[in-house]
Amino acid sequence: MTDPGELIIEPQNGQPADACVFIIHGLGADGHDFEPLVPALNLPEDAHVRFIMPHAPRLPVTVNGGMVMPAWYDILAMDLGRRVDEVQLKCSAERIQALIQEQIDHGIDSQRIIVAGFSQGGAVAYQAALSFPLPLGGLLAMSTYFATADSIELSDANKAIPIEVQHGNLDPIVAESLGRAGFDRLKAQGYTVNYRQYPMAHALCPQQVGDIGQWLSTLLK
Repeated sequence: MTDPGELIIEPQNGQPADACVFIIHGLGADGHDFEPLVPALNLPEDAHVRFIMPHAPRLPVTVNGGMVMPAWYDILAMDLGRRVDEVQLKCSAERIQALIQEQIDHGIDSQRIIVAGFSQGGAVAYQAALSFPLPLGGLLAMSTYFATADSIELSDANKAIPIEVQHGNLDPIVAESLGRAGFDRLKAQGYTVNYRQYPMAHALCPQQVGDIGQWLSTLLK
């Protein structure tokens, strides 16, 4: 798979970044999908945050008739638990972890790095953040599911990572029950995790964007 790169948005105030937020897009999209989110978050002017939005490679997706599209991994069946190609998912997570490590190597404190993911990207975010060997600043799982819950090697370094799970109760693509299942699994394992439900389908809504902005501002203050 050819590495398609990533969209990088530097702090709008011109100051050097002292924090970094990764946003991992969903199936069939690319990093530009979340580009409009950055100004909508209304982060404080003194928040020197770099946003990194990686682009997925193009892969054939079984549930879409083998159509080639931007995808972090193949989805083999749309059953209750979502059968996926875990090898591809974990390879994508390792790519995100390598990007995280690059930020650390360039001087960003690991605890000021937040990993967010939407839909398929959220499954990658779960894997990347919860298995990363250094403590991270937060994990945001949007309209997604914990695909590797039964196979992930959890890192002790991130047992205390703040986790925010957000899902729409009208989601026809990723049932809310899958989002809650991930929340329940993490809660049972002792993680600090918060769940927010919104009256929306498979998307983001204005109330959610405001909540994300407040959550990020609190973590990065």
